[in-house]
Amino acid sequence: MFSTRLSARAAAAVVMGLSATGALAPAAEASVFTAQPVIEQNFVMVAAPIGSSARSQLNIYEQVSQKRPCFTQHAGSPTVVNPLLSEFDFSGICSRYIDSNGYSLRIGSEDKGTSYRLSVVKEAGDVKLMAVSSSGREGEASYVVARAGGDGAGFLKLTFEPGWELRRRQYGSRGLGHLYLYRESADQAVASAGVN
Repeated sequence: MFSTRLSARAAAAVVMGLSATGALAPAAEASVFTAQPVIEQNFVMVAAPIGSSARSQLNIYEQVSQKRPCFTQHAGSPTVVNPLLSEFDFSGICSRYIDSNGYSLRIGSEDKGTSYRLSVVKEAGDVKLMAVSSSGREGEASYVVARAGGDGAGFLKLTFEPGWELRRRQYGSRGLGHLYLYRESADQAVASAGVN
């Protein structure tokens, strides 16, 4: 995992250096990393509680090896997830992505990680994963990316809205330790009035 993150940082440093010298056009910058499909059943996205507060954040867990389960899911609406990886040394068995170092928003060829933040919001009896513009400019769209299908306590499974999926960031032929919450285009995405 360390070497993949190091490679991503090294690649980003090269891109930033070339951009500063004018050696790369904006279109070329967008294509440095690609977004490769993943085996979705190896992943679960959850609204994870933050301490003892009522707030939650996005966590993504990946089953890397079948040596032992990384999580279990309990039927219901919403679906409660038990993140088993907190009970053992999960090195080489599970991966977890718990903040913007591990995941970001991507639409088509554009990585929106610096312009959109992913926020878990509780409203109208549901838990939603929102992509919210970081600029704070009025009128910029926010998108509903996933929902829990109800409200509840604990780790709640988030299910993508139609058109959204997980993809892995890739540099050349190498998959990196970063995931994209990906959509081919913003057209027909479920938009919201915005979340602060």
